[in-house]
Amino acid sequence: MPSPRARPRASTDLAPEILSRLVRGGLVVLGGMIVVAGVVIAPLPGPGGIPVIAVGLVVILRNSYKAKKIFIRAHRRWPRVVHPIRRLMRKEPEIASVFWQQYLRVERFALPKRYRVGVRGRHFVKRHFGGEA
Repeated sequence: MPSPRARPRASTDLAPEILSRLVRGGLVVLGGMIVVAGVVIAPLPGPGGIPVIAVGLVVILRNSYKAKKIFIRAHRRWPRVVHPIRRLMRKEPEIASVFWQQYLRVERFALPKRYRVGVRGRHFVKRHFGGEA
């Protein structure tokens, strides 16, 4: 009597798995095209290229196991650089706070202390409006 596990799967059992893999592959290709579009847009005036590249990377990372493994290795090696991308990949991303923290980081890196307006603006709003800014 043959074992029930030795029996090959019916073709109807394979159809959803094949469809799922095709959809994932299509989304990875779409993410790659979005990244390429972001690279093309990046030299134009304004910040248009960087958010587009980030969206493309998020699409790729959500649908590719190999890309996730590479991303995790990069996160272990450069946590300060990769952590904002990881925060944007959550189910409910904190988009405003991620961009605010990145703005403060770039401001601290690029400007002398007397020209930084981000922290002073936040303190002004907290003092005058009592907000959570």
